[in-house]
Amino acid sequence: MSALTPPRDASPVSLTLRLLTESDLTAYKSLRDAMLSAHEAAFTSDAASELPREASSYRHRLHPQAGGRALFTLGAWIGDELVGVLTCEHEGRLKVRHVAHLVGMMVADAHQGRGVGRALMGHALTLLRREPLLEIVTLSVSAGNAPAMALYRSFGFTRYGHLPRALRLSDGRYVAKDLMSLELQR
Repeated sequence: MSALTPPRDASPVSLTLRLLTESDLTAYKSLRDAMLSAHEAAFTSDAASELPREASSYRHRLHPQAGGRALFTLGAWIGDELVGVLTCEHEGRLKVRHVAHLVGMMVADAHQGRGVGRALMGHALTLLRREPLLEIVTLSVSAGNAPAMALYRSFGFTRYGHLPRALRLSDGRYVAKDLMSLELQR
């Protein structure tokens, strides 16, 4: 896949998007660890369980040609720094192979609000629309995350469900998740 540089008005930085490979797993783990530690309510995974894992344990998030099981994990780079990622998973089971799932959208705190998430989502949807078997893509988002909800809605995602108390945080508080979907072949 070739690198993609968004138009100047999409982001004030020079951003390169590309599929992650095995050599990117250390950068992926570093970004993931930072995000899980800083944003407990935003992710289903918890920092305490994830921090001790080896970077190689995330190999399954890579595309099949890179030795993984996911459709892809798309990375957003500014120079040599990985500043955002988005993973797309897909099951091979016959009855659900028309459905893809976006998981683990994260943008480094220092780069939020600069178009990184928008660039990741736009490119991910372009890749998904090239897959003839795929018809629907889903995601979940913490119910109070207004910027993420606005981003997803701007791409046409609609809420199809709400799961109260989806996450139980370390202090005992609960966070609901909104479930969203988008039809790809319109």
